[in-house]
Amino acid sequence: MVPPHRYYYLHNFQRALAWIEQRYSDLLDAGEREFLAQFAALPALSQALLVRMLMRRGPWFRASKLVYEEIPGIEGAAQPLLSLGWLDTQAPMLLEELFDLHTRSELAEVFASAERGSSPRKSDWLQALAGVHAAPRRYAEWHPQASEPVWRVMLGELSERLRLMFFGNLHQNWTEFVLADLGVFKYESVAFDAASRAFQTRADIDAYLALQACRQALEEGAETAAMLQSIAACESPNPWLEKRRAKLLLRLGNACERAGLFDEALQTYAQCSYPGARHRRIRVLERLERHEEALAQALQAQLAPEGDEELQKLQRMLPRLLRNTGRAKARPRPAASQALVQMRADIVLDAPTAPMSVEYALRAHWHDAASPVFYVENALINSLFGLLCWPAIFAPVQGAFFHPFQSGPADLSAPDFSARRAAEFARCLALLDTGEYAPVILARYADKQGVQSPFVFWGALTEPLLRLALDCISAAHLKLLFTRLLADVKTNRSGFPDLVRFWPAEQRYELVEVKGPGDKLQDNQIRWLQYCSDHGIPVSVCHVQWRVAGDGP
Repeated sequence: MVPPHRYYYLHNFQRALAWIEQRYSDLLDAGEREFLAQFAALPALSQALLVRMLMRRGPWFRASKLVYEEIPGIEGAAQPLLSLGWLDTQAPMLLEELFDLHTRSELAEVFASAERGSSPRKSDWLQALAGVHAAPRRYAEWHPQASEPVWRVMLGELSERLRLMFFGNLHQNWTEFVLADLGVFKYESVAFDAASRAFQTRADIDAYLALQACRQALEEGAETAAMLQSIAACESPNPWLEKRRAKLLLRLGNACERAGLFDEALQTYAQCSYPGARHRRIRVLERLERHEEALAQALQAQLAPEGDEELQKLQRMLPRLLRNTGRAKARPRPAASQALVQMRADIVLDAPTAPMSVEYALRAHWHDAASPVFYVENALINSLFGLLCWPAIFAPVQGAFFHPFQSGPADLSAPDFSARRAAEFARCLALLDTGEYAPVILARYADKQGVQSPFVFWGALTEPLLRLALDCISAAHLKLLFTRLLADVKTNRSGFPDLVRFWPAEQRYELVEVKGPGDKLQDNQIRWLQYCSDHGIPVSVCHVQWRVAGDGP
């Protein structure tokens, strides 16, 4: 293997290929296995060149633009790749691909003066020539006088499939992995077994690629009926893939709404089980002035809401639907509004002399040794949760981990993230009932220090803060906070109050949301504040005003 200090990107790519071969050997076809074997047998410089090309935007490359100090003799390094057919000089090239390879002045050498046009912009010139040169040609036919070879990488489809198997998605590319200094970060060791693979069969990989093609077609404005048919054809027995299909249906419904195609949106949402589709369906019925249907579905949804976010939207929607159906009646002030009024506090501070956020200004005003104050926002509760529930978060459930360099599970934002690990989370939360939770959290803080986690904010979490929190926040309150976080991880990981105040001598605390002049509470903040108020968790909203010269203290 090539020493990684100079060819670290190649070293990382080799690790990725070795992982794919180890993890998915039974799903590779003959061509893919042949590629892995042939790549391993290539000269090191040819390997390095191919990886460099796969990392860059292609598929066409000019030899003169491939300049790398560690790869002397680019044309020599390319020869084995040409022999294998992985690079090609004879492939047909489109006019726009030719324009991508050359500057305008260089293109002036390619086309006769009559075709050069007067516009200084390449895009205008390309548009003018598109009708004349619609057919692709070999590069040598476009530019017979070229003084350098031009190569096309022919591994696009194979590279995409291998990339999918390694990352578990297609939005990550080889560049971000092969250029990463993997030694900088520490990753949790996850027990990988065959049952935890997202792709259990080769058909699963094909289904993912088919869904990706549907998504691309949607972005390019494909017709709705054809899209519905194509997405329906991607139905899979694999639950992980079915979630992706449902999410794509939600995207299609959203696109229909934006285009004003409300009947098509209704049809799409009716086939979609992804959270959010039900609320969008009610909104479309409302826009179509089918108020009775909208009201009936909203009332039904209110009986079993998907979560706090949907319930909040329904509570805002129902008065309007009742009014539009002639059922309007006097309504008491919403409980959330009453709670927010009761938890409001107002304070006037001197404007800071140096630039400082309102949160830090209030912290500085309150903080002392007897009652320390920390600006933690989402960091503290998430970190406590992440440390206590570490084994559940890193459980090797299907489709969660694709390679050893993940900071967290790939399905973290999935609607069923918690449900798929219900037993593991229950075991972790049970520690809060026994008094064993504090030693466990402190031990994990020491043992896992610096290991990547989607919940633990290592930069914000210190041992003194951790000990204060464990001394002052009761196990019952932690359990309440963690339970709501688990109810909707995607939404509830944010929205926590800005500050935490501790009174160590009394073993008590308060969470404080800080608002400066003109600031308003966001929806996710309101939901957290309401939950805390409902469950006896000490919380307040402090509105800060800056003292005007001449005002009293």
